[in-house]
Amino acid sequence: MRSQRLTLLALATTLGLTLTACGGDQAAAPYDDGVIKIGTDGSTQVHEAFLKEAEAAGIEVELVEFTDYNQPNAALTSGDLDMNWFQHGAFLADYRNNSGEDIVPIGSTSIYPLGLYSERYESLDQIKEGDEIAVPNDAINLARALLLLESAGLVQFTSDTTAPSELDVDTEASKVRVTPVSAEQTVLSLSSTAGAVVNNTFLSRADIDPNTALYSDGEDTENALPYVNFFAATGANKDDETLHQVADLFHTDAVLAAEQAETKDTAVSLDIPQDELIQVVDQYAEDLQK
Repeated sequence: MRSQRLTLLALATTLGLTLTACGGDQAAAPYDDGVIKIGTDGSTQVHEAFLKEAEAAGIEVELVEFTDYNQPNAALTSGDLDMNWFQHGAFLADYRNNSGEDIVPIGSTSIYPLGLYSERYESLDQIKEGDEIAVPNDAINLARALLLLESAGLVQFTSDTTAPSELDVDTEASKVRVTPVSAEQTVLSLSSTAGAVVNNTFLSRADIDPNTALYSDGEDTENALPYVNFFAATGANKDDETLHQVADLFHTDAVLAAEQAETKDTAVSLDIPQDELIQVVDQYAEDLQK
């Protein structure tokens, strides 16, 4: 049995690990040094609970923290990581389209609902015709925000799409006006607009309770599946039994309890078969190219 020593590495720069120039085909074999290295986008009580579960299972794990979303996938394909744990299907689909790298889901974790917040109104039905709603302007979060507003009955599209941009919004048929801003500006926009769709990262920084959302998406929303988060590995390692065992640790009682405490009972944990996750990513990647 492997040593039960666990290490949490916090990297101070956005460059993170020193990445090699080799492509995915030249990446090192998984955990060839006896340690499973997992890239993450932060360190939370959920990560700490996960580490304890790995220790109890006798698996040596290093969580490698990145501050730049562009780095964990690059580190995975270079062989510096064995898995990463930070992204959902829409993000991976967009990354694969742009990079050509073969990265696939290993095991699902949760959906973290995206919400519409307001300092002006207390319910969705108070929103008036012509009100302005701020949304994040990066392509993936913009698409999700627009789908959220469509589901809430606030916008309509000119045609069916699973990856809309502001150009797809039917302005005459929609109840509200949509204003894309940088994701970090959505919280600040709450003081000057009728509402804003705010990413979970910025909710915690602004001390906004996710339960105060006027409307949010989740696993019961038609378009939510591309936003299921998961552990990912290279295509060459997608069937590795130990990597699957590690991903399954997320669904232990201790980790799920830590997640509910951290997200104030808003996270929706989902145990989706790998083949279904792969299908969701593949389909979204095709949709993005239309």
